[in-house]
Amino acid sequence: MKLQHQTWPDVEAYLKSKTGIIIPCGSTEQHGPVGMIGTDAICAEAVAVRVADTAKALLAPTLTLGQAQFNLSFPGTISLRAKTLMALTRDVVASLAGQGFTHIYFVNGHGGNIAPLQAAFQDLYRDLGGDLRCRIRSWWDHPSVAELVVRHFGDGEGLHATPSEISITQAVLHAVGSAERPTNIETLDTAFIRDHSGDNHFDADSHRDQFPDGRVGSDSWLATAAAGEQILAAAVDATAADYAFFLT
Repeated sequence: MKLQHQTWPDVEAYLKSKTGIIIPCGSTEQHGPVGMIGTDAICAEAVAVRVADTAKALLAPTLTLGQAQFNLSFPGTISLRAKTLMALTRDVVASLAGQGFTHIYFVNGHGGNIAPLQAAFQDLYRDLGGDLRCRIRSWWDHPSVAELVVRHFGDGEGLHATPSEISITQAVLHAVGSAERPTNIETLDTAFIRDHSGDNHFDADSHRDQFPDGRVGSDSWLATAAAGEQILAAAVDATAADYAFFLT
């Protein structure tokens, strides 16, 4: 049930029996020569829509802008500052909490959103208190999803412009990039993955110098719509279970 398709009496009636709401959040940033700029938001929304249908939960509008300053040297990227994202999150959550929503669940599609949202939650708990509970959970952050990703892509998954997320966009939108695959796809070492997971990167110019086509250790050309359907289904099942647990 999309929030924007309801009337205010519909929402008031919903709140008499349920106080949870799901919010997809992503980013608007480059995803290499194959992936669409809206990949993160597309994936988060695809998962969240199905979870909301399963849970009979309200689905808030997707937050399509995130913290992605490290990609600003690539045309098309739009980034919020971390403090702007925190302020946006606060305003969204405070609006909903003031109406009676107590459990606000963010389905995330972008690593750079995690730290700002978690920090915003702490400020909200301090200022609003009460029964308010917030959670951000990335669609890939479940063992069943991770197992599928490894099975399909192995070391080719990388950290950004990954074949898993591009596969989901292909499954949802039936869009396939036409860029030619490089002859050499370099994989990332474990130390780099450890230090830069969660999109913990440096400035935009140095990032493009290090990763000139936008990929970060990923073989985007491994993406397929068939794999995307499997990964999406696993992400929906795991996220729906996590949301149900969160409500308790």
